[in-house]
Amino acid sequence: MRKHPFRILKHPINPSSRAPSTLAPAIRSLCGGGGAAVEAGAHARALKLGGAAAAAPRVRNALLNSYVRRGALDLAQKLFDEMPVRAPADWNSILSGYWKLGRKEKALELFDAMPVRNLISWTIMVTGFSRFGEVEEARKVFDAMPERNVVSWNAMLSGYAQNGVIEQALESVLGALLKRQLHVNCFVKTALIDMFANCGSLESGRKVFAEMGDPNLASCNAMIAAYMREGDVTAAREIFDGMKVKDVISWNSMISGYTQNGQWSVAIELFKEMVSVEGLRPDEITISSVLSACGHLGILHFGKWVVDYAKENKTRLSISGYNALIFMYSRCGVIEDAKRVFDEMTKRDVFSYNSMISGLAANGNGLEAIELMRAMEEECIEPDSVTYLGVLTACSHGGLPEEGRRVFNAIENPNVDHYACKVDLLCRAGRLDEARKVVDEMPMKPHAGLYGALLNAGRKYRNVNLGEFAAKELFKLEPENSGNYVLLSNIYASLGRWKDVDNIRRNMIARGVNKMVGCSWVEFNHVVHRFVVGDRSHHLSEEIYKVLQKLERKIRAMGYIPDKSCVLKDVDAEEKEEMVGTHSEKLTVAFGLLVFDTGQVIRVVKNLRICDDCHTFIKMISKIEGREIVVRDNNRFHQFSDGSCSCKDYW
Repeated sequence: MRKHPFRILKHPINPSSRAPSTLAPAIRSLCGGGGAAVEAGAHARALKLGGAAAAAPRVRNALLNSYVRRGALDLAQKLFDEMPVRAPADWNSILSGYWKLGRKEKALELFDAMPVRNLISWTIMVTGFSRFGEVEEARKVFDAMPERNVVSWNAMLSGYAQNGVIEQALESVLGALLKRQLHVNCFVKTALIDMFANCGSLESGRKVFAEMGDPNLASCNAMIAAYMREGDVTAAREIFDGMKVKDVISWNSMISGYTQNGQWSVAIELFKEMVSVEGLRPDEITISSVLSACGHLGILHFGKWVVDYAKENKTRLSISGYNALIFMYSRCGVIEDAKRVFDEMTKRDVFSYNSMISGLAANGNGLEAIELMRAMEEECIEPDSVTYLGVLTACSHGGLPEEGRRVFNAIENPNVDHYACKVDLLCRAGRLDEARKVVDEMPMKPHAGLYGALLNAGRKYRNVNLGEFAAKELFKLEPENSGNYVLLSNIYASLGRWKDVDNIRRNMIARGVNKMVGCSWVEFNHVVHRFVVGDRSHHLSEEIYKVLQKLERKIRAMGYIPDKSCVLKDVDAEEKEEMVGTHSEKLTVAFGLLVFDTGQVIRVVKNLRICDDCHTFIKMISKIEGREIVVRDNNRFHQFSDGSCSCKDYW
């Protein structure tokens, strides 16, 4: 039976029974979980042992390392000075400690005083200088090394990568490698690939990979990560599919890569394949990546299945894993579950708060977002620009212009995104002249998001002058964004200015701008069901259209009149009604009513902004059907219940 380290050190001391082989691991284990007081106690009791145990290098070095890990350099130095004989490991431990705490001068002094320097000593110096950003000094030390191994090469390569210095690496390392002047094993080549990927030199990494002939597992994983970082998912998949052996890192590189590159459905399908592989267990990175993909897609039920899978397999989550959980729940519109996870966390970082605040913002909970930022400051976590952006967005979506103004004024150096939120706040409050004044007087050049807020306000208030002003700037900044053309067309169409609508359409054709296809989807039984306008491809289309017709008859009896302003064609009223009547979100809601149990929340995601007519339609459906319907469009969440929407009809 294994002895508990606390018991070993707490029992009465019998020097003859305390061998160094027992005491050293006990000290390491104990000091790994205790504080400075525990370490000091361990130090004192070790010295009381006397004899062979006290003199044993392993005992001294275990204590020395424990001090270094905790940053107790004064205690470490005291112990070091008391040592009658110092082994190279002792010198290296304290040398590493000085670099760790940023005490470069002490590290240099100690290095100069070392009677014997081994490979580890030199490598510590290379790593230390690199962390200080002094990569040239690191290279001088590296060049002075009597011999080098894989670890020292990796230290130098990592130094180049950390400091973004690629030219020297290309000249001195890659050049020698390709000319066969340097014998570099597969581990160093893998580090090279990773370094070049971090520095944005994919082509150089590809050359090293090609030189390997028969690359090992680690090199393949590094190359997959490099391709994914550059957005070349096809090349990454080719390597992955060609690998004879794959480990969890291989799968994680692919799944996280797909997630980061917006291919969320593919990431989820690959995860399903991964869990079916015998002997392979997803880890926290896998779970976090898949939860993020579920959040982006808004598929709550599969996200919950992933959570249950992680619990059943005892996958331990760190802060980043819990942050992914908060993101998933928030993006799926179940903000209460996100709050529960947040409240259960014993430790939080700025990303935890930002994820929670962003979730509150998307759901229009402005006051809660402000309170959470205050709690964040009380926890001594400094809000960053993302925090303020989230709170301002929450105030905007929550209709809190004065609270938002106070938050904005508290920002020391607001950036253009913060100004965009301020403009949006004023626009939502109907203070269009003030919003325009902010744009004219702001200290930096406005970006597309800021002009987008003005254009949306022009649409909402049918203010042609404001809409045209904003659209003119947007056509310069992002000429290929079809959404800007559509919003201006909506303004013209709502006023019956069909010539202007036609002019915009011709302008789009001339510039090669294609209108993005609107698409809505809902998750049912872990399958995502997608619909586009007028879609009849679904196997339940006949039933879906029957439900839709029945719903329309009901709400027409309540006074519903289709809003045809979103139809950008000068056609007769009947044809316009037919066009708006089969919008993707209406088909998706009808499908949800068809397949979900009574009382179940219907959760719809749309890739574009929900139109005015669909918004009115779903509000009325929520009342007559007594159902809660949640729609996430590309701007925010709309929680429809009993004939009203959480957005208060401004989005």
